[in-house]
Amino acid sequence: MNLKAIYPGTFDPITNGHVDLIARAVRIFDHLVVAVAANKDKSPLFDVEQRVEMAREVVSSYDNVEVVGFDTLLVECAREVGAGVVLRGLRAVSDFEYEFQMAGMNRRLSADFETVFLTPAEQYAFISSTMVREISRLGGDVSDFVPQKISMALVDRFKKPD
Repeated sequence: MNLKAIYPGTFDPITNGHVDLIARAVRIFDHLVVAVAANKDKSPLFDVEQRVEMAREVVSSYDNVEVVGFDTLLVECAREVGAGVVLRGLRAVSDFEYEFQMAGMNRRLSADFETVFLTPAEQYAFISSTMVREISRLGGDVSDFVPQKISMALVDRFKKPD
């Protein structure tokens, strides 16, 4: 069986929690597509092309992972890449209600679309991209929460002009 999953998110920035879920997913699925959402409703730090490139750098050691950007419904992106399973991360119980609703809606939009939930390793459960952005914006060190290249990109992004 060739089981292909899609892992969607804004990944602004991609965190060690995201990387942990990717590492777990590659052991479960034959192929994983990390789908970076354009998400025009938010004001991302990095544009979708930059986030796709950063994600590609972070997952480059995995042969069975590809990274794509998308600005359509998730079920449409999944159809385009041939994925029948969406992978979602749950950090806390508070994430479940929203994710449960999304899983139901996605299944309604595409009957052969399944959702699988994974929880991150304990040391990553508290990390969110929102918190990482805020800490970085205020000059804090986020190197424990994101891959090194991402930490450097955040430092550059918030560098104070001389």
